[in-house]
Amino acid sequence: MPPKARISKEMIMEEAFQIARTEGADRMTARRISERLKCSTQPVLYYFATVEEIKAAVYQLADDYHTRFLMNVEHDYGNLMLSIGMNYIRFAIEERNLFRFLFQSNEFSGAGLMDLVQSEALEPVLRVLQQEAGVTKAEAKEIFITLFVFVHGYASLFANNEMTYDSGLLAAALTKVFSGAVYVVKEKAASDDSNS
Repeated sequence: MPPKARISKEMIMEEAFQIARTEGADRMTARRISERLKCSTQPVLYYFATVEEIKAAVYQLADDYHTRFLMNVEHDYGNLMLSIGMNYIRFAIEERNLFRFLFQSNEFSGAGLMDLVQSEALEPVLRVLQQEAGVTKAEAKEIFITLFVFVHGYASLFANNEMTYDSGLLAAALTKVFSGAVYVVKEKAASDDSNS
């Protein structure tokens, strides 16, 4: 029976994820991963031909982690969608490096906002939005775009600056944006129904 491999693909991915999380994605190299695993670069390069392959695998891990973070509602703001939006901003504060890796690394180059909304990873958020607002899936996507631009703007400010976090102020602002976006979409639907 051959000896069991000491370094697994999963170990490499986990170590690369931790590097992206604590040091930043630009530090995710075969050499840095092997240093942390206390091995040569050979196992890393055995499983991943390039650093880009490692980054793509870690990007998926980070995206899954981000989705779990968003959906883990610890503080009830009275509206589940608002709680998810606040979690998005909190993620940018608590996981700055992962936020930058996921959303400020040109991953969406050439894509439009609608491409982002079509992402499978967004499905849980869209289901919550659809239920909270009492709208169709298409309307939920329309509302999400408005919310995303607003929430992402706040999150980016926090991820890139040492700013004071005021949850009350942010929750009040997000509530206004959410209410306004839902109102506009419902008014448009009512208008379309009356014109048909």
